[in-house]
Amino acid sequence: MLILTRKIGQSIIIGENVEVKIVSIEEGKVKLGITAPKEVTVLRKELIEVMDENIKAASVSKEALKEIEKFIKKR
Repeated sequence: MLILTRKIGQSIIIGENVEVKIVSIEEGKVKLGITAPKEVTVLRKELIEVMDENIKAASVSKEALKEIEKFIKKR
């Protein structure tokens, strides 16, 4: 992991076409501005983690579905 110190108004460049700029720092929160081409997806990490959890929760094994089907038929 690369750790950098930046001040308000300073930025870093990622690759050739992504710029991350420090817009403000207030009460322990850092506000970032990101300039990137439209084809570059920019997401917060916690959103990706939630999407992954939802995908795992939505996937059900065939065996589990068969067990549920048997349970329902017994009723």
